[in-house]
Parts: sequence; structure tokens; C-alpha cells
Amino acid sequence: MVRLFVGKGGAGKTTLAAKAAIEDARSGRRVLVVSFDQAHSLFDVLGRPALDRSTSPAGNGPRSVAEGLDVLELDTLALLEASYRSISAIVSLAGTGHEHGVRFGGIDPEEIVGAPGAQDLLGLHRLVELVDERTWETVFVDLPATADALRTLALPDLLCGYLERLWPQHDRVVAGTGTDPRLTVLVAVMERVLADADAVRELLFDHRRTTATIVLTPDSVGVAEARRTMSAAALMGLPVAEVIVNKVLPELNSSSMGLVGVHPAVFWFESWRAAQQARLADVELLAQGCSLLIVEQSADEPVGLASLGALETRVGVVTVSNQAGSNQAGSNQAGSNQAESNQAGSCQVGSSQPGGAGVARQFDKPVVAHESGSGLESVYTMTLRLPVVDPSTVSLGRVEDDVIIGADGTRKRVRLASVLRRCVVLGAEFESGNLVVRFRPDPALWPA
Repeated sequence: MVRLFVGKGGAGKTTLAAKAAIEDARSGRRVLVVSFDQAHSLFDVLGRPALDRSTSPAGNGPRSVAEGLDVLELDTLALLEASYRSISAIVSLAGTGHEHGVRFGGIDPEEIVGAPGAQDLLGLHRLVELVDERTWETVFVDLPATADALRTLALPDLLCGYLERLWPQHDRVVAGTGTDPRLTVLVAVMERVLADADAVRELLFDHRRTTATIVLTPDSVGVAEARRTMSAAALMGLPVAEVIVNKVLPELNSSSMGLVGVHPAVFWFESWRAAQQARLADVELLAQGCSLLIVEQSADEPVGLASLGALETRVGVVTVSNQAGSNQAGSNQAGSNQAESNQAGSCQVGSSQPGGAGVARQFDKPVVAHESGSGLESVYTMTLRLPVVDPSTVSLGRVEDDVIIGADGTRKRVRLASVLRRCVVLGAEFESGNLVVRFRPDPALWPA
């Protein structure tokens, strides 16, 4: 099982991913935490010294930090260097002495300073390799900040789609079986890249193996970003199982109030907390169908295995029910049995349930139906469920046998069902979270 942690940039997301992994490991499971976030160190959060790259060959092997808990900070630059060496070796075997060809030998692997996109894809494929080892029951993935994470997750689909359109497989097969060894090598490299990208797609968008956790802070900007993230997940087909609201101010108890009295700091604190509580009501609506977890602000920075392990009881965790018509919230006191509070529709950090957060919100494939009429007068509909999308941002386009759906700054290419490929678009409407596109048969393509 893979759990992807997506959210605002900051160490809080990394902390929550590490915390969830520690709880799983303590329950007897063997788990792995993989960090894609180059800006925030997983080892810093765990209170461990970072891996010395000068003494580690590639730096992309998991490192054990506790019983049942392994961690890996992906060095995508090292992966890129290794991939470049591999391609250079393949090219050298097919060397033709052509003076105007691509000279892979003209750049040493140590000279490479980065290749955005290629590094991300190689990192995702390394994740697939780790999952395929079946060494760990759960793999927690700390992705980079939201925008970078969404671009990374969209890469395999974009790469496969565009390469297939620019150079279809049947054309590649013809080129690869020709007499030019350079084309043979190029086709072999492309097929390898496409196979790796397909393996990544199969893992990321398999609802049985992968779920996403959205991490946000309780402020208007954080909630807006989380909504756009969930909108993008809807278009991509990424299953969101859990929403975590981090750094929520706790309620002042009576002894604290008696101590500070009516000090201005109390009014400042309560004003800030009231604003956060108002945002939590918005989050509860946003997270319908997902588990919702609220983590209160800690007085101390949770760094290190011991501190992270104590985070649950020392800080206090509030789980909010997402059941229809329910608006109840309960607080788990220090030392309380958190497992008893994990009712249907709610979840806690470190849950040992498969996927870690109950049942993921499912974003199904478009549903095609015959609405009315017959023959050339028929009307067909294609319905796509987009529950958190801002309707004012929805756009729609048709390119050959695909439709391109856009919303909240994200676009998705959707392959039309065979019956719709012979139709023209009549129009579209968005209502109650459903995008409905209507089609009518094209007389030039429809059989008489």
C-alpha cells in the first residue's frame, strides 16, 4: 500500500508523514518513508544525521532508523546520472561514427546539474521498484510542495500521451526494425521510458494500492489551496482518502484562563483560534467522503522518533466525523485509547488500516449513456464526477478522439468512448459536482 502526502510546502507535511509511519511501525508493520521533497529533510524531522553522499554510492537505498521503520531521501540527481550512464553505454554499442549525431560522450555524468521532469519521473520509477520489492507493507511518500507534487504526478500520463501522438507505436516498430542502428537505439530507449512511465501510472492511479492524504493549515489560503489540490486529484483520478488539518490552536482550559486573566494575549489567541474554527467548518464540507483529521499545535517542536511518537498524546488529536448530517467533534485526551475513536468516517494519524485512512474517495471514469432520440437524432451524455471543482474555471475542448477538460488550473485529456468518437459535441453543463457533456451523431461518420 502506498500513501502519498500532498500539501503546502513546509516541514509539517514531512512531520505528519513520518508520524504516520512511526505509528504503523509500532503496530508491528514494516514500513518505508520516501521523501521527494528536496527542500525539507526527512532526517532532520527524525532527528537523525543526514546520509553522507560522499560515502554512499548512490544514496538511493533505504536506511533503517528503528525497528520496522526504514527511510529514504531520494537523490533524483544520482538517479539521473545513473540513467545517463546507462543510455551512453547503449549508444556506444550502436556507435556508427556519424559526426553529426548526438554525442552523449561529450558530457560527463558528473557534469549534469539537473533535468526537471526527467528527475521526477526517475524518482517515481524508483518508487515503483521499491513497492515491487514487497518488503514493506506500507510506503509513505512525502511529496514536494503542492504545485510541484501535482506536476510530478501528472508527468507519466503527459509523457505517454504526447509521445504516442507524436510518434505512434506502429511507426516506432517500423523504425526500430530498420537498418539504421541509431533509430533502433532511439526506439529501444523510448520504449524503456514508456514502459517505466506506464508502471508508474499503474501504481499511482490504482485505488486498491494507492491513496492520497491532503495536508493543509486552518487558514483561508490553506483551505483554498487544498480545494484546488482535490480538484486536480479529481481530474487526474488520484484517490484521496484523508485530509489532515495541521497546527490548529487548542482550546484554553480554565486554569490557563485564570492564570493569564484578561491579558491582551488571550484576546489575540482566541481571535486567531476563532478564525481557525471558522475555516474548519469549510474543511469539513470539503472533506466529505474522506477521513478528516485535526492535529493541534504543539508547544514544542516534534523532532526525533521519541517526540514524534509522543505527538499523539502530548498534542492531542481531534477526529471529526464526516457522516452525513453529523457535525460532531470529539477530543482525545492524553493517554486515551485512540483506536476507540476511529469510527466510520474518521481516522487518526498512523492508522493501521489498509491505506491508512479508510476508504478513498473514488473518482470514477466518465459514464456514457444514451439520453434520448434514435439514429441521427440520438443524444448521448458523458458524465464526469468533479465534486470540489470551481464551476467558473471549467473548460472543455475536443481534439480528434479525445476531450480536454480543464478546471482550477489543471487539464486532463480523456479518451472518448467508441460511440462518442463518431459524434459531435452539442454542449456541456456543470451542476451539483457533475460535468455533463452532450453529443449527437455526426452524419458523415454515423452508419445509415
